[in-house]
Amino acid sequence: MFGIGMPELIVVLVIIMIVFGAGKMPEIGAGIGKGIRNFKKAVSSDTDDSDDPSKTEHLEDKKKDE
Repeated sequence: MFGIGMPELIVVLVIIMIVFGAGKMPEIGAGIGKGIRNFKKAVSSDTDDSDDPSKTEHLEDKKKDE
């Protein structure tokens, strides 16, 4: 994982806890999780849309309405 080992991850987490505090850690984790989930959903929906012409027509109609 980018050449980052366990000791480096622990140091980064300690620094994050010092900067943001332990109370904000669940919020930060939830935000990162939602961001990753939305990114994966967007990437998979882009590839799915390009394979199915009916979906791209629907998207084009939606853009015209805006």
